[in-house]
Amino acid sequence: MRAAAFIAFLLAGPALAQDTEWRAPFITTPDEVVERMLELAGTSAEDLVADLGSGDGRIVIAAARKYGARGLGIELDERLVERSRENARRAGLGERVRFGQGDVLVADFSQASVVTLYLLPDLIGRLQPRFIDELKPGTRIVSHSFRMTGWRPDRMQNIHVAERHAGQGDESTLYLWIVPANARGTWLGAGRRVRIEQNFQELDVEGATDARMRGADVSWQWPQGAFRGRVEGNRIAGELAGKPLTLERR
Repeated sequence: MRAAAFIAFLLAGPALAQDTEWRAPFITTPDEVVERMLELAGTSAEDLVADLGSGDGRIVIAAARKYGARGLGIELDERLVERSRENARRAGLGERVRFGQGDVLVADFSQASVVTLYLLPDLIGRLQPRFIDELKPGTRIVSHSFRMTGWRPDRMQNIHVAERHAGQGDESTLYLWIVPANARGTWLGAGRRVRIEQNFQELDVEGATDARMRGADVSWQWPQGAFRGRVEGNRIAGELAGKPLTLERR
């Protein structure tokens, strides 16, 4: 499907809902913070960047202009949506980015590989279950200023803004999370029984140490050696001390 048609499809249906309980203030993100958010996410031409509460569209426009990414902006304020569309037209990026008026709490952004946020903590908290349930493992989420409750960032970055910016001062903090796969459960393979507990990207693997997770990639240390693998639905395929090992979820 062509990029323009694909993004238009994402904006259909519930993304057009206008009734909502929240109305966050519009405070623009400084351009240098926009650049760092996209850098922190590792944005590339392969990405669909969804900005939730997209304001004047500057983040998705920057993603398309600098990295060649596709962009999806979701914004409640109709006037800002129109401004975003005009900004995209002026930048010659109308085929790479689309903006829709809608409520981020019900909008469909499940196909995004990068999600950017500058939203109040209460709203982020209400979105958090959707991030885990609907986004693909490996999706990068970058938030400006506000963090998620109970979910440790994979990376944090403090930025000194060259000029004091209205509504936020001269410093910003960025938070990066990488959506993890679901590794929780009991796994069997090659005569092994492995119990894994999971809290977002943090793992506790029975009988192992130094358990780590990044997206769908997992690793830990067993007495027999290091295991590295990838969660693929109900199987983990990898290697233990250089030899293939596949675990199946019971």
